[in-house]
Amino acid sequence: MEPPIADRVPALEINGLYAAYHQEPVLEDVSLSLPQGQWTAIVGPNGGGKSSLLSVVVGSLPPLRGEVRIFGRPALAQRQRGRIAYMAQQERMEWDFPISVRDTVMTGRFGMMRRDPLWQRLLPRRWANPAHRQAVEEALDDVDMLDMARRPIGALSGGQKKRVMLARALAQQAPILLLDEPLAGVDPPSEALIMASLERQRRAGRTLIMVTHDLPGARAHADQVLLINRTVIGMGAPETMLSDSMLARLAIGVPPTADEERHVAA
Repeated sequence: MEPPIADRVPALEINGLYAAYHQEPVLEDVSLSLPQGQWTAIVGPNGGGKSSLLSVVVGSLPPLRGEVRIFGRPALAQRQRGRIAYMAQQERMEWDFPISVRDTVMTGRFGMMRRDPLWQRLLPRRWANPAHRQAVEEALDDVDMLDMARRPIGALSGGQKKRVMLARALAQQAPILLLDEPLAGVDPPSEALIMASLERQRRAGRTLIMVTHDLPGARAHADQVLLINRTVIGMGAPETMLSDSMLARLAIGVPPTADEERHVAA
């Protein structure tokens, strides 16, 4: 994993962000700053802009206006350098396509493979840069899927597929990991394995930014919670942001006043 640019530079900084789908606003005047090496849970109602925020960060949803900076630099340049890995909620994959678990995770390395010398890219896979295979093996081992590496991806359960998608993101070895509902539709054993893997990534210094509806999980694992309903409703410690009063504010999409913020913090 590439070391941070500077200890005090935010991992992700957004200023005055507006975004829309088909001229329908989904994000309005969003500004935030997320520190390096912490786990941020993003919580909000359906349609509140949580996934749209991640889409802007990864570049699949162009903003109408506003600025996104990653480690203090423009987002596009940092994406091109592989500084962000993304696990989408719904992967656009042909699950019946005859591809193995290992080869699925290897697709996460394609960006790095393009930076290999041309002669190395032309070699058969077994003679190619061994760093790619090692990263894939380590990622599969981290989510307890190494023993299924040769299995067709379509033969897996829903929870196992989620673990493979997480492994594909981990194999990119990016310092920022974006996760959109990584626990949606998974069985309890897979949920436990995913959360244990994410805890290891945080301890290793990665920045985790995770959209979730799992409030108990956010309370137990996140360093901070970002409440969003088209705009930022609040950001802070889980016990503060997930209080009844803040969740009520989140539901109506109205940030608290300065006096109310002081009362909630107290």
